[in-house]
Amino acid sequence: MAFVAPPGYQPVYNPRIPYLGPIYGGLRDGVSVYIQGSVPKDITRFLINLLCGESDSSDIALHFNPRFDGRDKVVFNSRQGGSWGSEEKIRSMPFSKGKAFELVIMITSKGFQTKVDGKEFFMFPHRIPVEQIRAIQVSGDVSVQSINIIGVSPQYQPLLFKAVPYSCMIPGGMYPKRTIIIRGMVPYGSNRMGFNLVVSRSRDIAFHMNPRVKERVVVRNNREGGKWGKEDRELSLINVGFCERHCLCVAQIFTSRCHYYLFFL
Repeated sequence: MAFVAPPGYQPVYNPRIPYLGPIYGGLRDGVSVYIQGSVPKDITRFLINLLCGESDSSDIALHFNPRFDGRDKVVFNSRQGGSWGSEEKIRSMPFSKGKAFELVIMITSKGFQTKVDGKEFFMFPHRIPVEQIRAIQVSGDVSVQSINIIGVSPQYQPLLFKAVPYSCMIPGGMYPKRTIIIRGMVPYGSNRMGFNLVVSRSRDIAFHMNPRVKERVVVRNNREGGKWGKEDRELSLINVGFCERHCLCVAQIFTSRCHYYLFFL
């Protein structure tokens, strides 16, 4: 996949809840808010707000509020000028007590399309122009591992369900703050996998990432002129979120403007 983050945006990892932080560069059509987290077994409710300012009193373009109250539901709403709009109550609960989740809020021309664990949940129509959004707020009974703002560059399209081994050109090459996201499943009994950023002409490998499941380590390296460099083994699989069931790799690469192949072993 070829994704870019809004200018100046950096992912937020393990924020303290309640959390309120800016979205540098704002939001626009085609951008997604990606949140990894988990809810406790004794959850009652939590909320995620997309704010039009950086204070609790700011207008809220999207209020996302799962409630475990005996009649489990997710409430969507907005707030403008201090007044709440009409609630949209979805009497279906995509979150499970004591379980981890992946929430994606995709900004479309029609509204906020929410997905939980890869399944479409609800589209909340725009009531406030999305260009006014400046911050994100998370509060309540929830733990968050990461918050990421991801935008799809207009000239690129996501590459889905590709067989491995796989390789493709990266139009425009890599440059600072370009983000590559690879999402897939790791079969039980897997031994290792590899992700390479390859210089197209010389076939040198600028970045080699090799998760080794049985060793519980991630090997990083480079190869130039046919010779491998010194291996870096400081990362464990636990630190980067790999397991034998589910794999999510987020690699933010800082390189010069060169043409690369993205190659999956």
